[in-house]
Amino acid sequence: MKMLVIFVLSLFVTNLCSVVDSAIWPGLNPGCGALGIFDNGTARAEKIEERETAIVFKLYPIGNVEKRDKQVRLRVFEKYTDAIKGLDEFSHVFVLYWFDRNDTPQNRSILQVRPQGNKKNPLTGVFACRSPVRPNLIALSLCRILSIKDEVIFIDKIDAFDNSPILDLKPYIPLIDSRTKDVRLPNWLRKIQKR
Repeated sequence: MKMLVIFVLSLFVTNLCSVVDSAIWPGLNPGCGALGIFDNGTARAEKIEERETAIVFKLYPIGNVEKRDKQVRLRVFEKYTDAIKGLDEFSHVFVLYWFDRNDTPQNRSILQVRPQGNKKNPLTGVFACRSPVRPNLIALSLCRILSIKDEVIFIDKIDAFDNSPILDLKPYIPLIDSRTKDVRLPNWLRKIQKR
C-alpha cells in the first residue's frame, strides 16, 4: 500500500505566491496552490487549487523505519535503492521522517509546548524545540550507520516509531553540517545536556 504524506507550507505574503506561481506556471491565474509530485523518480508540479495563503505539496515516502528484535533499520523501498549507492562510505546519516502518529488537525495547531513534556521546562514555541507536534510534522534525526545491505540501512538508534515513513536521507558532512562555532542554547536545554 502506498503511503502519501501531504503538508501545507503557509506563506504570509500573498504577493509572493503570485510571483512564484507566475514564474513556475506562466499563463495560469496568479495565486497559491502549487502541488509538487515526486513519484517514480520524476518530479512535476501541478496547480491543484487556489488558496489564499498556502502551497500544498505531496510527498511520497522513500521507505520505513523498522524497530524489531533490538535492531533499528531503515528499509528503503525497492524503487529507491539506487539512491543509496555510496551512502556506505559515510558514518552518519540525517533521516527526515514524518511524525505520522501525530498527524491530526489538533496536533498541527499546537504552537507552544513544554519541551520533552517536562512541566519544569518553560513554555516554548515548537520551532524552538524538537517537539513531535507542529504545523508540518517533519522529524529529523542524526543516526550512526552500522552497515548497509541491499535496501536496508542498519543504524544505532532513532527517535521514531516502528513503521514511521521516511521522507529523505542525507549524509552527514562535517564541513557543511558542523560549521557553527559559537552555539547559544536556552537554559532548559543546557541543563539537559549536562546530564
